Amino acid sequence: MSDCVAIVSGGMDSVTLLHYLVKVAKRRPAVISFSYGQKHIKEVSLAQENAAILECTDHLLCDISTMQDLFQTSALVAKDLNVPTIDAVQGDSQPITYVPNRNMIFLALAAAYAESHDATEVFYGAQRHDLYGYWDTTPDFLSRLNDVFALNRKTAIRIEAPFVNYSKADILRQGLEIGVDYSKTWSCYEGLSLACGICPTCAERLAAFTEIGIADPIPYDRH
Repeated sequence: MSDCVAIVSGGMDSVTLLHYLVKVAKRRPAVISFSYGQKHIKEVSLAQENAAILECTDHLLCDISTMQDLFQTSALVAKDLNVPTIDAVQGDSQPITYVPNRNMIFLALAAAYAESHDATEVFYGAQRHDLYGYWDTTPDFLSRLNDVFALNRKTAIRIEAPFVNYSKADILRQGLEIGVDYSKTWSCYEGLSLACGICPTCAERLAAFTEIGIADPIPYDRH
C-alpha cells in the first residue's frame, strides 16, 4: 500500500527523487505524472519506465491537456512560441519557459490523489536553479503552500521537496550514488527525438554533468 505521493515528470530531478524515496527513504510512493499539452511529452514514458523499474505499480497518468489553453504564454506549450536558449532567459525573473501556475495546479491535484490514498505527504522535485528560476520551486513557495494545506480539517497534506536547496549537480551526485540510470530521463524542453542541447534545461543539465566530470548518456543534436 502506498504511503505518500510523488510527482514524477520523467526529468532528472523527479526521477532522482523517486529513486531516493524508494531506495533511501524506504517509502512506497504512489506516482502521479501529468500530460498538460507540453511539447516534451517524451518525459512521461520515462516516468512510467522508472516507476516500473522501482515496482511502483500505483502510477496515475493525469491527462489535463484540455487545460493547455491556460498555458499559452509558455514556450513549453504554445506552438507559436519558440523555446529560448539559455542566454535568452538568464537574468529574467519570469522567463518564457515558465508555465503559468503549473506547480500550484499539479500540487493541488497531487494532494487530492494523496487524500484518496490516505497519505499525508506529496513529494515533488523542486531544485535550486543556478542559471534561471521559477517562483514556484522556491523554499518560500513551499513554506506558504504548506500553510494553506495545513488548513485541511481531516487530512492535512504536507508538500515535501527534499532537493529544494540542491543544485542540479547536487541532485546528479545523489542519483549516481543510488544507481539512477540517467539514460532513462529526459530534460529538453523541445519535443524532438534528440535533446537540443541549448534550451535552458539542457544547459543546466549539461553543466551538471560537466561539473561532475562525466558524459550525459542521452543523445543530443548539438551542444
